[in-house]
Amino acid sequence: MRVTQEQMRENRRRILAEASRLFREKGFEAVGVAEVMKAAGLTHGGFYGHFASKEDLMAHAIGYAAAEKAGSAGNLPAFVKAYLSPAHRDDAGGGCPMAALAADARLRPAATRSAITTAIRSQIEGMEAALPDTFPGDRRREAIGTYAAMLGALILARAVDAPSLSDEILGEAREWLGRDD
Repeated sequence: MRVTQEQMRENRRRILAEASRLFREKGFEAVGVAEVMKAAGLTHGGFYGHFASKEDLMAHAIGYAAAEKAGSAGNLPAFVKAYLSPAHRDDAGGGCPMAALAADARLRPAATRSAITTAIRSQIEGMEAALPDTFPGDRRREAIGTYAAMLGALILARAVDAPSLSDEILGEAREWLGRDD
């Protein structure tokens, strides 16, 4: 049975959605193509009709996840508060792709690094644009510093095995960034 172009697009979207979730949740090395395809409700054999390799899938999955999260920094105080929350910390599979995958990206091929770079650049630009018009300082420096502090705090909060320390990291980072109201 021939698959329509519309079905192909929907299948690709499902593959990307599941791959981005699984990579964020478990890490790139822990997820196989068969697992992604099963999660998408498709057969393993159909994978190569969409992607050249697992690495190709990862690059596209990062772009997909970043696009899914794009524009979320529009209300910067609310964004920081939500980003540095226990709910976001506990939802790695549905959360920020950079916090879950950026450290691994340095070990990946150029296409994956390019996808990470594009996503990070876009997030910084969104944060820069979300700063109030009356912001007195260097907007780009503020956006980069805020974003780096948020990513670092989330990564640390997810890494520790002490719930009280994890909550403290999130809370203190929100406070330090002036977003704990």
